[in-house]
Amino acid sequence: MSQVQFLLDTNILSEPLRPIPNSRVMELLAKYTGLITTATVVFHEMLYGCYRLPNSRKRQAIEAYLREEVEGKLQLLPYSIEAAKWHAFERSKLVGLGKTTSYVDGQIAAISVVNNLVLVTNNQADYVDFQGIEMVNWFSDS
Repeated sequence: MSQVQFLLDTNILSEPLRPIPNSRVMELLAKYTGLITTATVVFHEMLYGCYRLPNSRKRQAIEAYLREEVEGKLQLLPYSIEAAKWHAFERSKLVGLGKTTSYVDGQIAAISVVNNLVLVTNNQADYVDFQGIEMVNWFSDS
């Protein structure tokens, strides 16, 4: 069995739900099946967005996708003690430099780094200040 290599951010994992998904992202999701994972905090972000929608076919489709494709097929990595330690250190260092980062983005970065995974995101600017994080953008990177 292959080892997981990529941690998907919310903007990548939600791409299949778009009316016209980015074809490159869809190709890479298929290509790397079995090598991708996500974080429980990403799953939370997606569920939270879903639960804010009124009951509708769209919400039901998103709920089915999250249940069957995300929860059912991906390993969801937790915000572990190691991730919390890394995040606290990075966050304190960045605050000392006058930089404020999103708490959730810090959690996602921490989970990616402590699990030695490449973070796949379309929002690299959200993570650029974190040390030791490896990122790729499937929308634009070749």
